[in-house]
Amino acid sequence: MKMLIDSQWVDASDGAWMEVRNPATGEVIDTVPKGTLDDAQKVVEAAQRGKLAMGRLPAHERAAILSRIADSLEASLESLAALLATENGKPIRQTRDEVRVTARIFRGFAEEAKRMFGRVTPLDAVPGQEHHLALTIRQPLGVVAAIIPFNYPVELYAHKAAPALAAGNAVIVKPPPECPLTLLKIAALMEEAGLPPAAHQVITGPGALIGEFLASSPDIQLITFTGSTATGRRISELAAQSLKQVHLELGGNDALIVCADADLEKVADAIVLGRLARGNGQICCAVKRIFVETPAYAPLTEILTHKTGALKVGDPLEEDTDVGPLITTRAAERVEAAIQDAVRVGAALKAGGHRDGTFVEPTLLTDVPGTARLLSEEVFGPVAPLVAVQTFDEAVELTNQSVYGLQAAVFTHDIARAFDIAYRLHVGGVIVNWSSALRVETLPFGGVKFSGHGREGVHDTLEAMTYQKTIIVYNALPGVAPGY
Repeated sequence: MKMLIDSQWVDASDGAWMEVRNPATGEVIDTVPKGTLDDAQKVVEAAQRGKLAMGRLPAHERAAILSRIADSLEASLESLAALLATENGKPIRQTRDEVRVTARIFRGFAEEAKRMFGRVTPLDAVPGQEHHLALTIRQPLGVVAAIIPFNYPVELYAHKAAPALAAGNAVIVKPPPECPLTLLKIAALMEEAGLPPAAHQVITGPGALIGEFLASSPDIQLITFTGSTATGRRISELAAQSLKQVHLELGGNDALIVCADADLEKVADAIVLGRLARGNGQICCAVKRIFVETPAYAPLTEILTHKTGALKVGDPLEEDTDVGPLITTRAAERVEAAIQDAVRVGAALKAGGHRDGTFVEPTLLTDVPGTARLLSEEVFGPVAPLVAVQTFDEAVELTNQSVYGLQAAVFTHDIARAFDIAYRLHVGGVIVNWSSALRVETLPFGGVKFSGHGREGVHDTLEAMTYQKTIIVYNALPGVAPGY
């Protein structure tokens, strides 16, 4: 496949290519251009024309384009889901859901494109300003660069590209090198939907090379990134040189607090779906630390051991597969090393724990000591570590000790306790009686501390991708006395 620069499908300027492999089999699926700095410069230059064309489009036209894109995504659901499962490794039932959500996000921002409201502010509150008229409007920033991660590339792309276009910006997309193919297919659908030339571009290539160029470019007004905390810090450093705005959704070490009165069957289901199965455990807000009050610890361990062992690991294109491969062998090796570290320092292995190439068995660990890396680092894979606590207050304290603060969850039948815990947790979102791996596009999503800043959501992202302009009409009301 080729990349999209200035509405043309092109190779890299030096002709270099990168292979895209099926993580389940290791087979080469396709190749994509290995973009260069010259290519990145062309993208940015073209975006300056694209932003002018987008800025001239009225809201109803932007809305219509985004609606047509949503229609195309729904019409192409099966082919896009199969390609995404092949290049990403998530089971196809999950990739279908991801494409459905993506279409819904585009449709949501099509509506929001028509709701970029300003306001009129009375100036007679200020002495001497009584005869003037003031209003505010929202206008597009200009060019938005979106750097997309591998784990949910299509959905997270939608959370960035759709609002950028809805607001009237041009958008430059840097897809993940491990799985760029589905995004390139979607880019072709978007070209057919009637976007102006260079309004939407996709450049493939090495993440560090292209990403650092985009973060450094003074001709880009906002960079939105989902990925690791280390990369987010580097982007912030580079972006600061041109004072561009930065939106970061970074890592997490999300905690689940299980109170003694919890429904343990539901807790186990939430852990299986929110850590072991969905996304093959590669979700930023997945359950990564499980703190269980002592009375519930043994019975929850028994239920979880059974449910974990029943999960099917295998080909992501098979309909009954629960867990597919991790994105690369290196990623699987890192997860395996974290499991081995936990066992070495004293954790008990109750289920799973083995790696076969890119596949890691869903793993349950109990009696995990505080020194285990699983409890302090973000481990991106299907591993559930259980820790016994005497009280939920202890669990809150342990949760807040993390440098991360993306999401958390609590299970209890006591609504007062649930709100007490939710208010005390230093995170961006709290889920009561379900997994932390829950994201609804109509709600603001994002974290605090090393989990980043800014919020994504159908009702929130447009503000970040526009700026507010104040217009004062001097002496517009010369004959109107205050209170007339």
